[in-house]
Amino acid sequence: MRVLAFDPGYERLGVAVVEKQGGKDVLLHSECVRTAASLPFHERLAELGAAAEALIKTWQPEAVALEEVFFEKNAKTAMQVAEVRGMLSYIAAARRLALYQYKPAEVKIAVTGHGASDKKAVALMVPRLVAMSQKKRLDDELDAIAIGLTCLASVRIPGLAESRYPQRN
Repeated sequence: MRVLAFDPGYERLGVAVVEKQGGKDVLLHSECVRTAASLPFHERLAELGAAAEALIKTWQPEAVALEEVFFEKNAKTAMQVAEVRGMLSYIAAARRLALYQYKPAEVKIAVTGHGASDKKAVALMVPRLVAMSQKKRLDDELDAIAIGLTCLASVRIPGLAESRYPQRN
């Protein structure tokens, strides 16, 4: 299964494409899509949507994986991140892609074995779980990779991860 994973954000959208090849998890692509703070929010949302559409066209995933919103102290920021998640969920549904969603603690457990791990622990474990180039990556990109790996691991176990949308034919 090929998974397009997102760590939702509107300033930085972490993106990863992972799949299972010969029993191994493989990272095919990762990046951090950035938008300019000078743009109105709706234009930032449009840029992120266009990037997600282009990634789907290029990588032809079978599923989309998202991290659920962790409510921050700043309610406005949390609401805007939720809007990004909604847009990504819509795109997945419109393309009839399976959609898997994970709580931050679920991703941390899958990657580090401990649900209260910090970002540094996740960043240290991701390169141990999947081969990746030595390019410098932001936390958002590493988190997207971790979300994708969580999806690959959880979908292997029937009933552990439930998709809201049927896979396309």
